[in-house]
Amino acid sequence: MSETFQLDGEDIPFAPGQTVLQAALSAGHYIPHLCYHPEFKPHGSCKVCTVKIGGGNNTRTAASCTLPAQAGLEIESDTEEMNALRRTLVQMLFAEGNHFCPSCEKSGNCELQALGSDLGVMTAGFRHFYPDRPVDASHPDILLDFNRCILCELCVRASCEVDEKCVFSLSGRGITKHLVVNATSGKLADTDIALTDKAMQVCPVGVILKKRVGFAVPIGQRRYDQRPISAQALDDAPRPPSASGPNGSGVCQACEE
Repeated sequence: MSETFQLDGEDIPFAPGQTVLQAALSAGHYIPHLCYHPEFKPHGSCKVCTVKIGGGNNTRTAASCTLPAQAGLEIESDTEEMNALRRTLVQMLFAEGNHFCPSCEKSGNCELQALGSDLGVMTAGFRHFYPDRPVDASHPDILLDFNRCILCELCVRASCEVDEKCVFSLSGRGITKHLVVNATSGKLADTDIALTDKAMQVCPVGVILKKRVGFAVPIGQRRYDQRPISAQALDDAPRPPSASGPNGSGVCQACEE
């Protein structure tokens, strides 16, 4: 019999080694998140999945994607306090970059946009920085738009750990931190990236784009036009082999795409 912790008053079973976020998603309970990807070890860069642990005056917060699941934990996630924090984080991400959703090729398929909609982000909240981030169109098949990068590091890890190419990395610290291409010229054309690389599939926003396919899917038929990100995340959550997920196999749909 599996052990459990409490999430918003409900018992959530977990397997040894699972984090709170992984256990919650596997059990069909959505915790908003952005930088987490089921195929990579969580590292808690965006903090959108932050939850409150404990009760009364003895409380603390932690990123649920890196918080090990433990029996007896009492966790609050779906509260106005925590969702207000998440809205602020999402607003800060929008303000830090150049995110112009109506003209973005990733609109409708963008996790940042979908998460903002799901959380009810209706205003900018902060003065936008409008950073100067030139687009890299040097590659014949791939467009690299640095304007939308949220520093989730997923492309960095996918390119190194899966593709074994290390095309991308992050440079700088604090507000100067930014995505770079590992080439002497700094240009994507001077790397061995390929359209089939895992790094091409994991970007949650519109940074790494295939050329000549933009706006091919009509509005209303895009991924997050169909169902909100909260529902999609539960569809894609890995399940034990014996469990039947929404796709009938218990396999993460996003990992098959």
